[in-house]
Amino acid sequence: MISLEPKDLSTGRLHGYLLSAVGPRPIAFASTVDANGVPNLSPFSYFNVFSSNPPILVFSPARRVRDNTTKHTLENILQHKEVVINSVNFDLVQQMSLSSTEYDKGVNEFEKAGLTMLKSDMVKPFRVAEAPVQFECKVNDVISLGTEGGAGNLIICEVVKFHISDEVLNEDLTINQEALDLVARAGGSYYSRAKAGFFEIPKPIKNIGIGVDSMPEHIKNSMILTGNDLGMLGNVSALPTLEEISAFVKDVSTRYPNISTMSHRERQTIARNHLSFGDVESAWKLLLSDNVKE
Repeated sequence: MISLEPKDLSTGRLHGYLLSAVGPRPIAFASTVDANGVPNLSPFSYFNVFSSNPPILVFSPARRVRDNTTKHTLENILQHKEVVINSVNFDLVQQMSLSSTEYDKGVNEFEKAGLTMLKSDMVKPFRVAEAPVQFECKVNDVISLGTEGGAGNLIICEVVKFHISDEVLNEDLTINQEALDLVARAGGSYYSRAKAGFFEIPKPIKNIGIGVDSMPEHIKNSMILTGNDLGMLGNVSALPTLEEISAFVKDVSTRYPNISTMSHRERQTIARNHLSFGDVESAWKLLLSDNVKE
């Protein structure tokens, strides 16, 4: 493992490390207008949601590393404190990338990228009609983080109205993550397609898990079970009872005829298979089946 101090690195190299290690990052496709109403559109991956009440989004157009100049988006927002933040899905990713080209000031990136300007209801900047979600925002504050190349400028945006395409909504009006198909930014030229990598983890807040520290030593110190496996096992609120384990052993006796004589290693190997399918209950019963007397 290498250990580095930021002061010993060039800004460009530090920038590369940070963006490669912290990701994938959501993309704010920011639409602004200057004092004369000329539109601008540009993507930023220093972006996230920071509050629900009030609804706050924050993104950061950093000063250019190579020459310490500022982005048109930042200049526009300092003149006119409104912005529309559009979400970027897979269908938009190439046009979004094209819009990041550093065109001269006054050039309309909507037109360059072949995107449709859609009039907003409460702010002057236009929405990207093709974006599945569009947040109309007022800018509450702009916080400069430095004056040198690479320094960020936190733009704190309060959502005043937002729009969600019917195509990404479930019947109960929640957002269908698969249909939304967002993309995110990684290091270099890499992106990540969220839809291709979704998986679910039950939130621990829903119950108080027993924790890894409460597990039997041979499970806690297993050479078979991974940290993720232990995390899943530790998220149960109670271990299965002896009666439940006995019933399980009886049910699986045909599939695992030697269950009563299995070693810990064998039980843990099979339990890992159950965990790969999210079947934590069966995994626990299998792991504790050595307590059942036939």
